[in-house]
Amino acid sequence: MTGIFTNKFAAAARGAGLAAVFGTAAAASVVGLAGAAQAAPAPNTNQVAARYANLAASAPAWLQRHHFGATPAAPGAPTPSANHRDGMYGNPAAAAPYWRRQHASDCGEMAAADVIGQITGHEPTEPQITAVAESIPSGYGPGPMYNPPGGTDYRNLPKLLAHYGIQSNVVGTDTSALEQDLAGNRKVIVLLNGETIWNQPGKRTYPDHFVVLTGIDTKAGVVHLNDSGLGTGRDEQVPIATFEQAWATSHDTAVVTK
Repeated sequence: MTGIFTNKFAAAARGAGLAAVFGTAAAASVVGLAGAAQAAPAPNTNQVAARYANLAASAPAWLQRHHFGATPAAPGAPTPSANHRDGMYGNPAAAAPYWRRQHASDCGEMAAADVIGQITGHEPTEPQITAVAESIPSGYGPGPMYNPPGGTDYRNLPKLLAHYGIQSNVVGTDTSALEQDLAGNRKVIVLLNGETIWNQPGKRTYPDHFVVLTGIDTKAGVVHLNDSGLGTGRDEQVPIATFEQAWATSHDTAVVTK
């Protein structure tokens, strides 16, 4: 696997319990492995709609640096994502059907498509999501937000999600806070170092990959990911310590839905 990435981060603020927020552009993506896409079972959209019916009932208490679009209608009461008294935050089994393998340097777009599928029950295909990203101007540089092979600036992802009516924020956060986001049925895209979570050779000091965080199991000591960069990336399970090491390369940056 090869990848070309440019990432420069500067911590801009720490206050009110918030982690560092970044002011410089950071492109991040990973080149997909060759091979045919693995088919995923078609989701039951009625079940998905019920599970995420009240996704937008409460916004995360994070710094709202990027605020786009309108919150989708969400009648009814929220469905608990997991019994976190048993150590599980989130619902990896419900998220797993929305995993898809990437075939280009579009891990950011594939992570966004995964989240869109989880929330709406209608997941864009890889060609569809990249076509949309190529049609929307980047807010952080010339050209569109997706401009292969350079990848996608993480700060453009809320704008891409907003195209599908989903609000989200870029945040600097921590694992404990992500547990509460998952418990509240919010969806999480994380920017991290792929080689670290894959245990593969390569430079492990900078973020180069987006994944969807679908669960944190504190009892088993693992996180659950939908990782488009691997053929085995559906409900990929990684030790929490390894995840935190990989995530630290982006100063714990995440895109969290509202």
